[in-house]
Amino acid sequence: MDAKTIIAKRIARELHDGDLVNLGIGLPTWVANHIDPAITVHLQSENGLIGLGPSPDPKDADPDLTNAGGQPVTLQAGGMYFDSVTSFGIIRGGHVDVTVLGALEVDAEGSLASWIVPGKRVPGMGGAMDLVVGARKVIVATTHTNQGKPKIKTRCALPLTAYRQVNLIVTELAVLEVREDGLHLLELHPDTTLDTVRALTEAPLHVGTYTMMEG
Repeated sequence: MDAKTIIAKRIARELHDGDLVNLGIGLPTWVANHIDPAITVHLQSENGLIGLGPSPDPKDADPDLTNAGGQPVTLQAGGMYFDSVTSFGIIRGGHVDVTVLGALEVDAEGSLASWIVPGKRVPGMGGAMDLVVGARKVIVATTHTNQGKPKIKTRCALPLTAYRQVNLIVTELAVLEVREDGLHLLELHPDTTLDTVRALTEAPLHVGTYTMMEG
C-alpha cells in the first residue's frame, strides 16, 4: 500500500457519524475515498460545498463542480453549494468538527507551516489559517519526510500557518498526538521500527504504550 493511501485510510478512522469535516487540497482529499460507509460524514470544501462524495471517475467529472483546489468532486444526495461568505461563516463560527490539512512542517508544539515554499511563488495560505483556528480538531496528513528530510520538527522554520493548533499528526510511519509536553507516539506502522521513526523525526517523541497501525 502506498504512503498516501496508508495516511488517508488511517485518518478516515478518526471521523465519526454526523461530523462536519473539511478536507484540505492534495493528500487530505484522499480521505473521502476511505470513509466507513456505515457512518454519515458531511464533507465541506471552503469554496462553498457541503456533502462531497468520493472522487469522480475522470469521464464523469463535472468541470463546474470542484473543491478548493480546483479538482473535480462529486456531491452526494442532499449536498449543497453556497457562497464563500457563508462557507467562512461556518468555518469561523466553530461549526467544523474536524479539518485535515497537509504540511510542509509541523512541530512538537503543534504549530503548522503549510503555505510557503522558499524561493517559489505560491498563491497564499487560502483558508488554512481560518480552518486550523475554527475547527474543533486539527489533523495533519503528511508523509514523514520530504526526500529523506524530517518534516516533523522541534520548531517550524518556515512561516507559520497556525501556532499550537494541531491535535494529531498522521504519516505513513506513525500516528502522533500533540500534548502539552510534546509529541506522543500512539501507533507505529508494522513495516517500520521505532528506531527508524525516531531517526526520521527531528522532534523528540514520548513513547509509552502504543499500538500498530493497520497494514
